[in-house]
Amino acid sequence: MSQPHSFWPPPAPQIGEAVLYRLTASDVRSIHRQRIAACQRGAAVRAGDVYPAAIVRVAGHGPDAPCNLHVLLDGPDTYWAQQIGCGTEPGTWAWPVDERA
Repeated sequence: MSQPHSFWPPPAPQIGEAVLYRLTASDVRSIHRQRIAACQRGAAVRAGDVYPAAIVRVAGHGPDAPCNLHVLLDGPDTYWAQQIGCGTEPGTWAWPVDERA
C-alpha cells in the first residue's frame, strides 16, 4: 500500500489506495449475473449506491486518471470495475471525504 499523503486528496491515484465507487445500472446487472453464476448471496445493490474500492491499476496520469477498481460489495464478493474516471456521478470513483471534520 502507498505511504500516507501529507495532504488530501493525493495529487494522483496510486495502486492500493482506497476510493469510493458509485454503481451504474449496468454494474448492478453485472453483479446480479456474477452472483447467480457463482451461487453467492450478498446485500441488494442499486444504481447510485456507493461502495469502497481498491485501486488495482492506474491507466493514466494526473488527479483524474482512469483506474481499474476492485469494489468491495456488502457480501462475500467483489466487483471489478474497469477504466473508471474520477467524478461524482454513477460509474465514477471519488476520494473518500471525512465527514466528521
